[in-house]
Formats: sequence, C-alpha cells, structure tokens
Amino acid sequence: MGGTEDESYFGERGVAARGGIEWWTSHHWHLQVSGKWQRASTTLESRWRPPGGLTVHGGPYKAVYGYPIEHYSKWRGELPELEFPMGAFGENLTVEGLDETTLHIGDRLRIGTSVLVVTQPRMPCYKLGIRFQRDDMIKRFLASGRSGFYFSVEEEGEVSPGSGIEILSRDPHEVRVADIQLLYLHRNKDATLLDRAVQVDALPDSWRTWLIERAEGTRSRSG
Repeated sequence: MGGTEDESYFGERGVAARGGIEWWTSHHWHLQVSGKWQRASTTLESRWRPPGGLTVHGGPYKAVYGYPIEHYSKWRGELPELEFPMGAFGENLTVEGLDETTLHIGDRLRIGTSVLVVTQPRMPCYKLGIRFQRDDMIKRFLASGRSGFYFSVEEEGEVSPGSGIEILSRDPHEVRVADIQLLYLHRNKDATLLDRAVQVDALPDSWRTWLIERAEGTRSRSG
C-alpha cells in the first residue's frame, strides 16, 4: 500500500462523488487521489484493476463498480464501531441519487464522457470480511440489500470528481438490481419476474443460466 488519502467528496445530488482512484494490493484498501481517470479498455488492462482482482472479478460485465453514498450512513449507524470512509467497499465510483431499487439491469448512463450499462449486483467474496475484520460481514452485506452495482462500458471516456450522471435509457423489462438480489436470496418467487429477468440482454450469461435453472425448478415443483 502507499499514497496519500484525499477525502474530497462532491455531495451534489445526481453527480459522481468520487474519482481519480489509484489501485493497490487489495481493492478494499484503495486510497483516493485527486485528478481525472480514463478507462483504457473494457478488459481493465494497464493500471486498472476491478474489485477483487482480475482472477476473481473483471471482464466486460464488471468493468466498473458503483456504490451509493447514501448507504454509508446506514452502515455507520448499524456498525458504529467500524470506520467507513468513502471507497470502503472498493468501488470505482461513489454516486449519489442512484441505488439498487431505482436502477434496472440494462439501464444506460452517461457519467462524465463515458457511457455505462448496469449489468448486475455485487455478490461479496471473503475479502469483504477481511477488510472489515468481521466474520459476519458477508452475511450482513447480502441481507442489507446494499450491494451496489456493476457496469459494462459502452463508450470509453473520462470521469472526474463531480462528473454529472445522466440516465440515457431504461431497459424495457424493468428488472431492478434489487430484484436480482431478491431472486438470488429466494425472497421473491415471482415467475413473471424470473421470465423478465432472463430476457434482459445486459445480464451476464452466468446469471441468466442460474435464473433459467431457477425458473425451471419453480415450474417443475408447481406442476
């Protein structure tokens, strides 16, 4: 690890709150540095590394990780003994005004000069527990519904602190990021939602396969 921490934060509604991140050994120990950053490619080559490292995460469906600023106050309220500085969850972008209940899989957003597409919620790995030194952090993260969301990159560009966020289009199937979480946790057994979800083009094949198997299992049990 190394570098200096810059706690600059742009709290304006509907703007990117964080940018200019330098990657370190583990994504949960990133320190923020000032300045613009530019995505070099959808495979995250050069100095860019996705949360968790290229061997675990990454690729076109996990090119950028976003996390809502609003979630931080909730985490601090639930776990006051822990510190939650901006970027504590390893996100590339801390955003305001967007969350898992308002974004759909397949929604297209312009952030700065980049165009990003929402692809999936984040499923936590063991490193989350290591970061916060709590054995129950993965369970808490899943139960909270505060997963954040991954993006693919439709158009490369630059993002800097305070860059505006514009929703360019909404996916017609209207499957929220939160809906995928609820299906994964078996908290929603709506067959219609399952059918809509597997039709979303932006959803990764791994998720689609799992949802199809889930849908088939649901039909067989009901039949």
